[in-house]
Amino acid sequence: MAKTKTAFFCQNCGTQYAKWVGQCGACKEWNTIVEEVIQKEKDIPWQNSNDVKTTSSKPVLVGQINASSEFRLDIYDKEFNRVLGGGLVPGSLVLLGGEPGIGKSTLLLQIALRLNLRTLYVSGEESLKQIKMRAERIHPNNQTCYILTETKTQNIFKQINDITPDIVVIDSIQTLHSDYIESSAGSISQVRECTAELIRFAKETNTPVILIGHITKDGNIAGPKILEHMVDTVLQFEGDRNYVYRILRALKNRFGSTAELGIYEMQGDGLREVSNPSEVLLSKSDSGLSGTAIASTIEGMRPLMIEIQALVSTAVYGTPQRSATGYNAKRLNMLLAVLEKRAGFRLGAKDVFLNITGGISVDDPAIDLAVVAAILSSNSDVPIEKNVCFAAEIGLAGEIRPVQRVEQRILEADKLGFLKVFVSKNNKIALKNTKIDIVLVSKIEDVVNDLFL
Repeated sequence: MAKTKTAFFCQNCGTQYAKWVGQCGACKEWNTIVEEVIQKEKDIPWQNSNDVKTTSSKPVLVGQINASSEFRLDIYDKEFNRVLGGGLVPGSLVLLGGEPGIGKSTLLLQIALRLNLRTLYVSGEESLKQIKMRAERIHPNNQTCYILTETKTQNIFKQINDITPDIVVIDSIQTLHSDYIESSAGSISQVRECTAELIRFAKETNTPVILIGHITKDGNIAGPKILEHMVDTVLQFEGDRNYVYRILRALKNRFGSTAELGIYEMQGDGLREVSNPSEVLLSKSDSGLSGTAIASTIEGMRPLMIEIQALVSTAVYGTPQRSATGYNAKRLNMLLAVLEKRAGFRLGAKDVFLNITGGISVDDPAIDLAVVAAILSSNSDVPIEKNVCFAAEIGLAGEIRPVQRVEQRILEADKLGFLKVFVSKNNKIALKNTKIDIVLVSKIEDVVNDLFL
């Protein structure tokens, strides 16, 4: 067996060194020197099995490529399937990131226990007894899920060679280490090399692999940025540990859209799929409260009704505060400037706080009108009726601009029992037989006159 050869390279400029140094002599950057493999051992563990067949690639004319849809594995989780784009593609590598304790391991263990396929769940963080205790709460009668506690990739591939699983789950990629690299587990070179080995295994054996990744304090996935470029799909599991709801987003997806959203509820027996998130994101309070408005937004193909809360108060200090949770703070400042300049509302000396309830973040400009309505409601201390919602964008001239797929937004509001929806006058709407009252507006003044006068 030939010995693996490695060298040290600067990640910033690519200069090669014989040993590790703290500062690169070429670009003068600190802590950018990492160890990389330049010649590996020839033996590949998973290719020793007679059951595994690997093929070499050949050039094919673009006109001869089969354009039929990719076969996908149903993982019996509607929310996870939706975010992936319809299911798990064989041979793909999926990276799931999220904060500690948010439920990443629970989600993937739950999926592994539900599948009827032979699944190998590899854990480098928990013992067999810990995983068993969680599995008993989620799905105690599974007969196809194998649990392995191992961190060395060579040993993992030996077990894969014996079991030949249909799906492999790794928890987590930062705990793995390879004999090809001498640095410790979790280092940049180890994470990159272990991921590269798993990618080769997935592509050559057509076996899907799901990885769990740690995140940094900034919210980014730990390790080199190239890790996100190497995998096929990057998922983000979000939520507050003090609340029961979790949100699954796709940051990158080579096999589907990145606009889809999956919502779960954390329970004692695992994560429950939330089929109607609009009812979850809306409060059940019957009392009229000022500063609250309902917006109709769309995440991927799914319409959502979300609640927006605003608080406008007199600034105690010299400089007014502007704070937004789940909403772009720069866009909030823009809307406040439009209200000041175009609509005549004096908010320059007042504090404005905005919050999207449910712990989600929304970038859809169609919630602009709801944000403005919530701010004006709090400023005048006049509540908006609970059966009223909004779906429109606001321009810099104070005009109400149309939004895409407005009919789908209106139908969602009608289904949830709303009686009135404010949309742009320029939207072309051809809906019939709907109980909801569609109010067409062109300026902010029209909304103010209808709601507060």
